[in-house]
Amino acid sequence: MIRIKYLFFLVALITASCATAQKTTRVNAIKANNWGVIYSLPKTSFEVTMLVKKTTYHRGDFYPYAQRYLGIENPITENRVAYTLEKIDVTNKGIPDKENSFMVEFRGRTVEPYVYLREDGLIVTINAEPEEELPADTRLPEGTKPSSNPRRYFSQETLMAGSTAKQAELVARQVFDLRRSRGDILSGEAESMPPDGNAYKVVMEEIDTQERALTELFSGSVETEYFTTTYTIIPDHTDIQEQMIARFSEKLGPLDADNLAGEPVRLTLTNKTPSVDMQLTERELKRLEDKLSEGVVYNVPGKADLRIEFRNQVFVQKEVDVVQFGSQDVLVKRMFENQKQPIQVYFYPELGAIRQIIQ
Repeated sequence: MIRIKYLFFLVALITASCATAQKTTRVNAIKANNWGVIYSLPKTSFEVTMLVKKTTYHRGDFYPYAQRYLGIENPITENRVAYTLEKIDVTNKGIPDKENSFMVEFRGRTVEPYVYLREDGLIVTINAEPEEELPADTRLPEGTKPSSNPRRYFSQETLMAGSTAKQAELVARQVFDLRRSRGDILSGEAESMPPDGNAYKVVMEEIDTQERALTELFSGSVETEYFTTTYTIIPDHTDIQEQMIARFSEKLGPLDADNLAGEPVRLTLTNKTPSVDMQLTERELKRLEDKLSEGVVYNVPGKADLRIEFRNQVFVQKEVDVVQFGSQDVLVKRMFENQKQPIQVYFYPELGAIRQIIQ
């Protein structure tokens, strides 16, 4: 195998020429390309995704009368929006390393050699069909919405009332009437009972809907929705100590790191891979370089502890793989020269590490 530097654009060109709607592309090693396929190894990036809850508080039109007419002690008295940081997820995302593009060469007598690449040029398999990846579950929690327009339930008397205070009094009576109707149906004392189970369900749901909508004119209503925002962190070869990756504000939500309106969200990444201080001679360095030029180069990621904190609360604490903290090794070329039973290699595309070898 010949090491190829600065061929990122060539890899992208080859991949684009074969790309389909699929996530991966098969590239055959044929005589026209000297029985070689160019691929890239990744470096590690982390996609930090914040799950944010947005809560909108709506003041009811009759909030000054909430305690007087319905006994509601703490109605919403102002319209406002609040944000809550619910969760932080971290995904290990491999991105092509421009300094680590290679050509895997097969001999002409190798039986139909081929490589599967991702659309960005990262290697997925050699002489094997890639396994189907299940899509990530990106569904957000369901939010809540205020009731429908409560004024649609106003009686004619309420609509004709000359003041807000009078409207509030009449709506409060209507709320009590609805509660009384529910109680009568539950106790079986209503003058007109629902004829069957389905009718009973419809009537009770309508009573609940009207009561909630009218009560929210006094208590106010709360609307919630969820959304995510993602920040990308690309480590180098050193530890990260409490790097501010974003800020967060209860009034504004997620913010960029340089926006002082929010409080910092910090990331720490600590290398756990033992360092090996190798003093190599020129001959040993040449031998190592020759080794990496003959075969299939792959990554051996290092291990690290990753922690993300906000307001002294740890949202993420886990061990992660980091290509930049690891090393590289090689599968020798002769492994791929078996005509009868070609070797199959499966990679972790996000890491460039070997997942499985089948001979």
